[in-house]
Amino acid sequence: MSDISDLTWFSSEFEACDLASLNDGAAMLTRIDNKYIVQAVDLGALVASLAEGFDVLEIGDRRAFNYATRYFDDDARNAYYEHHQGKRKGFKVRSRRYLDAGLCYVELKMKEKRGTTIKHRLEYDYDGFEALNAEALQFVKNGYRTHYGKNFTYKVRPVLDIRYQRLTLVSKDRGERLTIDTDLTFSNGTSQLYAPRGIFIIETKSRNGRGHADRCLRAQHHYPIKRCSKYCIGMAALSEVTRFNHFMPTIRKLKIWDAPVMAVTSEQMVA
Repeated sequence: MSDISDLTWFSSEFEACDLASLNDGAAMLTRIDNKYIVQAVDLGALVASLAEGFDVLEIGDRRAFNYATRYFDDDARNAYYEHHQGKRKGFKVRSRRYLDAGLCYVELKMKEKRGTTIKHRLEYDYDGFEALNAEALQFVKNGYRTHYGKNFTYKVRPVLDIRYQRLTLVSKDRGERLTIDTDLTFSNGTSQLYAPRGIFIIETKSRNGRGHADRCLRAQHHYPIKRCSKYCIGMAALSEVTRFNHFMPTIRKLKIWDAPVMAVTSEQMVA
């Protein structure tokens, strides 16, 4: 098997689709998400069944892409604790750089009934990634008020950076997506933690949460992890919050606390 960290060995088994095809048919901004944690050997066992129904996103000569995501929360960590407590009217605010494509977006994620995820995106200045300007804040406030019928009163600021490598699969009928993340690194401006290589977070995105990818995973005895928010995992592992018992099983599966803590500067967070 080739180097598992770059996902090349896995992606080579799939036919390619381009970004336009992905966005036109399977943007999936309203969807039900399921997340799974798998080891490299288990990922390899899924290739045959997934390749029958999915293509892989390819841009240029690349099939695995590097992401940098910055999360924003207030001093009381309301975005984190609303998620930890399972509140239906939670939110996440983040800016995301698509490092290989040179793109950046501000994103607001919210929940609907029955666990459906709603995501709003605003194309954003690549160099403005580290902060939210007035336009971005107004975008967040408008989306939150429209969705929940109340004002967004949180004074958010940067609290966590996450970097990872991602491979994206899209179903041949373009109605379903699957992402595979590896090489996760979590930074808070003073410390950095990572999930060891060979551990992958798979996220399925479908309209009902029971898509082809979910069936393939269950056939291999993999089941969704209910508490697998990368933001919440990073905040808990870096001791940015005081209550994190709900995320302990996921942290153990990712083996984050088995990795050494590295000191970082705030400049390294946004590099």
